[in-house]
Amino acid sequence: MRLLCAVLTGCVLAGCAPRVASDPAAINAPVQPRVVTTALPHDTDDPAIWINRADLAKSLVVGTDKDSAGALYVFDLAGKIVAQTPTLKRPNNVDIVTGLMLGGKATDFAVTTERELQRLRVFRLPDLAPLDKGDLVVFDGDVTRAPMGLALYRRPGDGAVFAIVGGKSGPAEGYLWQYRLEDDGTGQVKMTKVRAFGRYSGKKEIEAIAVDAELGYIYYSDEQHGVHKYRADPDAPDAAEELALFGTAGFASDLEGISIYPQASGAGYVMVSNQQADTFRIFPRAGTPGKPHDHPLLKSVRLATRESDGSEVTNVALPGFPGGLFVAMSMDRTFHFYAWDEVAAAAGLK
Repeated sequence: MRLLCAVLTGCVLAGCAPRVASDPAAINAPVQPRVVTTALPHDTDDPAIWINRADLAKSLVVGTDKDSAGALYVFDLAGKIVAQTPTLKRPNNVDIVTGLMLGGKATDFAVTTERELQRLRVFRLPDLAPLDKGDLVVFDGDVTRAPMGLALYRRPGDGAVFAIVGGKSGPAEGYLWQYRLEDDGTGQVKMTKVRAFGRYSGKKEIEAIAVDAELGYIYYSDEQHGVHKYRADPDAPDAAEELALFGTAGFASDLEGISIYPQASGAGYVMVSNQQADTFRIFPRAGTPGKPHDHPLLKSVRLATRESDGSEVTNVALPGFPGGLFVAMSMDRTFHFYAWDEVAAAAGLK
């Protein structure tokens, strides 16, 4: 969660913690974005990337404008707004999944949490046609658990699609709820709860959630505690077991947006926003030799984004982004598009 007040050097405003802008592990000058999007009306929060396999140049970035009069906005690779949904009541996080069969057609769509109405909303890509009936209410309508975090998982074995949802608050065990998404018989999306899982420290809240579908893991940021790791498949024998807790030290305040950059043979990186330091801390996706759930800090990289709490990355080569695209929100109501090659070089990654 972003700090909603400014703090001058050497002073603290009542009720607001001072901004901590240091991360000793980040020694690079801020990496500059190749593209800064058109500013949104209210409050950018979370992006997702849709790859147009038929024409990579027409790939899109979908982002939330988190406000009571907010919406999902769609940007082209030049950062221009090309589409938006009707008004949504505080859309928080967004994610994208491809290839779910709806009405007999393989369909790509974006899902967002509509926080003030306690529900998920589903929109087809790229045209943003609604794919739900407004009845995808989460947490059994518990108004104290306003939905915030969201990630989607498409199970490789059978193509089943799941939404993992986190709320503004929750219990010490079972903080996340996982729902199966499928065709309701009319080409619209219905959902069924399949489990509640996940530990919570009680320190703040859980918003950032990411899924590594290839390896089958869920990561989520317990904002002032650490990153938790679980199996993504609710039917896995050890689905209820916490596999790892890492990133428990070195963050200025909040752990936020999580992005997973995949490489061959399970290698790659887990990127976690060090929000109040304007850096991203980088951990090994594959763990360490013989210890796949050991995720020590590798590097930290400073970007030009301010107080980023939402990000996404793809390793697909896109026009202008030959090594992949890294997208991060910035508190000036924009999203920043970075060339992954430049981020990796600044961090000293392979």
